[in-house]
Amino acid sequence: FAIMGLAYWERVFGVPNPRVGLVSNGEEEGKGSMLARDAYQLLKQTRLNFVGNVEGKDVPLGLADVAVTDGFTGNVMIKLSEGVAEMLVGFLKEEIKKRPLAVAGAVLARPAFEALRKRLDYSEYGGGPLLGVDGVVIVAHGRSNAYAIKNAVRVAKEAVDRKLVEAIREGVR
Repeated sequence: FAIMGLAYWERVFGVPNPRVGLVSNGEEEGKGSMLARDAYQLLKQTRLNFVGNVEGKDVPLGLADVAVTDGFTGNVMIKLSEGVAEMLVGFLKEEIKKRPLAVAGAVLARPAFEALRKRLDYSEYGGGPLLGVDGVVIVAHGRSNAYAIKNAVRVAKEAVDRKLVEAIREGVR
């Protein structure tokens, strides 16, 4: 899966030699479940740009371009990130409403807030590729609206145009 994620990152985002990190509960080599420790040993023997373990807090900070984990943990991380983003936006709105001067400042900062909202909105991204199948499959959020589905189709088209499946086949040979 690290090889498939690497192919995706190179082809779709145009990043040569992306950094691959293994999601674990600590940065040290011996940390994590048995699966994570075994995966670490396999990854460090490859020619990938393996940066070692990355903690959950490191993933959104971009310490690795490709974060390798099992599907369950990855799904929990995504949903936790969504919840934290929604919570922080809610807190910010509450605090702004408490202060008249902050309301005026928020009006002036509206373009920045709108840009931030777009960066945090899952529907802007559409979905992500289901790696490991022989074809292009995009997994969209369960609550996707028409805009999100349109963007999921865009993501699928980009994967086809950039020959993602071929790159993955080549990488896993």
